[in-house]
Amino acid sequence: MAFTRSSKIWGGVAVGWLAVGAAVIAYARSVRPRHLRWGATDEEVNGVWPGDEVSPGATSICTHAITINAPMDKVWPWIVQIGQDRAGFYSYSWLENLVGADIHNLDRIVPEFQERKVGDTVWLAPKHRYAGQARQVVARLDPGEAMVLVSPEDYDRLFAGGVAKASWSFIVKAINDQTTRLIIRGRGRPVGLLQQMFDKGVFEPAHFIMERRMMAAIKELAEKHDIERYAERAVTTVG
Repeated sequence: MAFTRSSKIWGGVAVGWLAVGAAVIAYARSVRPRHLRWGATDEEVNGVWPGDEVSPGATSICTHAITINAPMDKVWPWIVQIGQDRAGFYSYSWLENLVGADIHNLDRIVPEFQERKVGDTVWLAPKHRYAGQARQVVARLDPGEAMVLVSPEDYDRLFAGGVAKASWSFIVKAINDQTTRLIIRGRGRPVGLLQQMFDKGVFEPAHFIMERRMMAAIKELAEKHDIERYAERAVTTVG
């Protein structure tokens, strides 16, 4: 009797592990490849973008993209003003605030938030949180076109002649006068088995969920404000 009970227990454990293994394999083969390139074309996935040069040793790369029905110069202002102390990140602030990020997303362009330069800090959480380490630094800025962020440590490495372990690039590319592609590329080089497991199993899917919402929100905001601009112009012309 005891042997039978033990066999059932171990049989259940084995089935459970098989189910977990099957789920991991399905995620690795089907889900992960898709979310790593959400919205991006083959050309965009395989292309070279601003920021690639600062992290040449990256072994983990994701390229996300979305089409925005607004001109480049109406999309860029939303990008350049991101930051905890600025316009937020246009994502799920309630999730970000669960970890004390204190994010407050804005739905308007703020003129005083439109200036950025290389070396500027982009805060991910308030300065007093996480010993002031929840931040990124602007490593490259092509006004109106691209902004590349890296960690403070990577920024120091770059300007000491080294390379970054990771980069986060925001690129806007015109399709035509009224249509823009927003491309966000993340590059990293996780070291060690545990870090690789964490990145693939936790960080990547969480990052995708938040970034996808960010891109969708930027699309909504840019298109809405562009429509309102044309409506105002039409009223002024008629008047």
